[in-house]
Amino acid sequence: MTYPTHVRLIDVGPRDGLQNEKQPLPASDKIALVHKLQAAGLHEIEVTSYVSPKWVPQMADNHAVMAGVQRQTGVRYSVLVPNLKGWEAAVQDRPDEIVVFGAASEAFSQKNINCSIAESIERFAPVVQAALAAGVAVRGAMSCTVGCPYEGDIAPARVEYLAGLMRGIGVERVDVADTIGVGTPLKVQRAMEAALKHYDIDHVSGHFHDTYGQALSNTLAALHMGVWNFQSSVAGLGGCPYAKGATGNVATEDVVYLLHGLGIETGIDLDKLVDAGAFISGVLGKQPQSRVAVAMLNKRAA
Repeated sequence: MTYPTHVRLIDVGPRDGLQNEKQPLPASDKIALVHKLQAAGLHEIEVTSYVSPKWVPQMADNHAVMAGVQRQTGVRYSVLVPNLKGWEAAVQDRPDEIVVFGAASEAFSQKNINCSIAESIERFAPVVQAALAAGVAVRGAMSCTVGCPYEGDIAPARVEYLAGLMRGIGVERVDVADTIGVGTPLKVQRAMEAALKHYDIDHVSGHFHDTYGQALSNTLAALHMGVWNFQSSVAGLGGCPYAKGATGNVATEDVVYLLHGLGIETGIDLDKLVDAGAFISGVLGKQPQSRVAVAMLNKRAA
């Protein structure tokens, strides 16, 4: 079996992970987490979002967090932007990349951002144009690509439709996300194949949640296809506020352990990554949601 020789990981913990916590964390803790992630070798970090604090109060300190991060050369700092107002706020903080988000499910789109898929793309089009004109990269998050809490299974044709719309407005790369963690390897491969009708293999990434314990299997299935971009969350932080019972993103520690075991380069120091996960888990008063991290921490303590 041939795998990619290297994999690029985007850690989404500081944004996608922490926005699901009930109590907002101090900006200083978020900044410290970003610093620990980049010290561990992460070259892409999703730092914060510019969604209205009315809807996502956990990200209300976006300006303070971005201002406090000591940026490293070679690290890409991305932020989530929902609309032009969000872009106008985000551009002040000089992100390297913005992320716009759509769903392959009409019902989820309505529940999540109160509009249809087509309407969401119309809303994002001027944001994408403004970002590209300013020299800021654009990534598109495609949620519910294999399953939806309201519609059930999602046909690959819906993923192809959304990817085509994203491509049409200038989005440079897309995430194929199993938002509620119901995907299996075959379903994930079909969703990937649908996205690849509009994007090449270098511009798609896998974003898997672990609700049914399939995230690593789905990662392996995507690797079999040649996919070499993935998203994960340190300590397995995160979830989906619009999908009851959906657990967090696959833990970055677990993905890195898998990749290194396959002989795939990541540029990430697993020990330092475990330390980063232990730090933020301690701040939150919980155990890391990573089997690898727990095993390594127990081994250290023995």
